[in-house]
Amino acid sequence: MEYSSGPQTPLPMRQAALFSDRPQSPQNSVPPFKTQLLKWVGNKQRFAHEIISYFPPQYGTYFEPFLGSGAVLGTLAPKRSVASDACGPLARIWQLLHDDPERLVEAYRERWKRFRKDRARTYEQVKASFNESPTPEDLFFLSRSCYGGVIRFRRDGYMSTPIGIHNPVPPESVAHRIGLWRERTQGASFVHSDFEETIARARAGDLVYCDPPYSDTQAILYGSQDFTLERLFRSIEQAKNRGAFVALSIDGHKKSGKKQCGIATPPGLFESECVVNCGRSMLRRFQMSGQTLEAEVVSDRLLLTWC
Repeated sequence: MEYSSGPQTPLPMRQAALFSDRPQSPQNSVPPFKTQLLKWVGNKQRFAHEIISYFPPQYGTYFEPFLGSGAVLGTLAPKRSVASDACGPLARIWQLLHDDPERLVEAYRERWKRFRKDRARTYEQVKASFNESPTPEDLFFLSRSCYGGVIRFRRDGYMSTPIGIHNPVPPESVAHRIGLWRERTQGASFVHSDFEETIARARAGDLVYCDPPYSDTQAILYGSQDFTLERLFRSIEQAKNRGAFVALSIDGHKKSGKKQCGIATPPGLFESECVVNCGRSMLRRFQMSGQTLEAEVVSDRLLLTWC
């Protein structure tokens, strides 16, 4: 890695005062929130409460620049937040959640009814419609009906995941989930933007949680081709120097044929580190087509810019 973080400035006074006596252990307890809205690669719904347990007990606005399935945002349910994603149709799903939830429910209901009558044909029609003109309504249905919940894109942006073997949840369940998520994210502003723009908005005392594409598999993610860790580390350094708290989930290791995924970080950028067990890989479940996954366990490193 050629990125150099440069000289590190001391932690701002406000940040240092909050954490001068804090041990490096979980301090922020929230209950698990198990009701999933979206299926997405890297979904951390089952582990979000564990990640949150390492967050500071006090912070200003919460920022999440790689929103994806929104698992941490939904579990945390902050009073004020800014959440963004580089995938336009995905960001618009979240905007519809707030601005026009009935439109999202009815669009899902219409596709779900057609799906019940002719699974394969309906799925291919929705996928073709999305690939011709990407919409949040099509993407939302595809995320609930594609194989393994793994939305997979080719480098040209074509969504290529085949149909799943499961039955998508009924519209009544979707409506219930949308109601829950709309309530838990009522303080959020959803934005379609690059991560750098979102992180740049964080100020002293704010909290930023970054869950970027896994470097080991990022090529399958929509819009991830332009993502680099060098850009991310630079944005984190700048936010830290402004006095924001930044937490980063990043590849720790996965036991995939004894493969270890280690990521080097700039010296002095992070002050402490934890390990979060993320269970078995969704992507490998897709790639291995039902084969045993005992050896496909993924652990994330959770890096913090504070002690």
